[in-house]
Amino acid sequence: MNIHKNARTTPQSRAEIVRRVVAEHQPARQVATAFGVSERTVRKWVGRARPAEGLADRSSRPHGSPGQTPGALCELIERLRRQRWTGAEIARALDLSAATVARYLRRLGLARLRNLAPPAPVVRYEYRRPGGLVHLDIKKLGRIGRVGHRITGDRRSRVRGIGWEFVHVAVDDATRLAYVEVLPDEQGVTCVRFLWRTLAWFRRHGIRVRRLLTDNGSGYLAHVFTAACQGTQLRHTRTRPYTPRTNGKAERFIKTAINEWAYARTFQNSEDRTASLPAWTHQYNWHRPHASLNQQPPISRAGLDDNNLLTHHT
Repeated sequence: MNIHKNARTTPQSRAEIVRRVVAEHQPARQVATAFGVSERTVRKWVGRARPAEGLADRSSRPHGSPGQTPGALCELIERLRRQRWTGAEIARALDLSAATVARYLRRLGLARLRNLAPPAPVVRYEYRRPGGLVHLDIKKLGRIGRVGHRITGDRRSRVRGIGWEFVHVAVDDATRLAYVEVLPDEQGVTCVRFLWRTLAWFRRHGIRVRRLLTDNGSGYLAHVFTAACQGTQLRHTRTRPYTPRTNGKAERFIKTAINEWAYARTFQNSEDRTASLPAWTHQYNWHRPHASLNQQPPISRAGLDDNNLLTHHT
């Protein structure tokens, strides 16, 4: 309970006032003088104590609010909002102020569009056999001309117009083994050539790829990529539009690569960053503990015998 800063009484002093008047039968005027309050205040607290109403401050909220928005109108605000109307549209349609609509939407928890529908349940899956499904994705990175603002903190020294480079990734669903290359573009021919090298890399590790999962990027929609999948007897599946979580393993790998490789230390230029990628990928596949693999590295699920492990590791 918050006591007013100028209050003469507290719950403890009010209880003492009531005790003196009720138990000791002291006159109200005498008790008021002793506590420095009016006789009316003494009688007020004695009256509240008798029906066990309590000696705490009452709420200052009025019993009635004639200007309150009617309940039927509030229900209509909620119904229109759930039809994805904006607050301004609702205010104009119902002849209400925008502030009134905004206040009621905040009270309902519907101020943001993402709160209109519950989040989709997380559907986790994992292929049992290596090569059963390989996730492909592309991350665009700005080229490095010199040490940039991420290190210096000075955005005035940015190199403009230097261009982009594209990190193509392939992640096996069962083992989490990853193959990565930095390429100059994301066109269909480039994606096909990366696919051929990916299939060869997985074959060297004893894994035959059977299915691919990609997003709806232009390189994966190209006719040449479709022809390459058909020619290698790969089943190609694409994610739902604007649903990156469908390709979640590739998305999560890209986030790890960005944090632990691309932006982990200072690179003088793009060539230095690209040259460091094979060492980081090897560390990820062979040595880095993976949370979803019981803290084991991805290579532990590849099914290689001791001789093959030694051969590939060296």
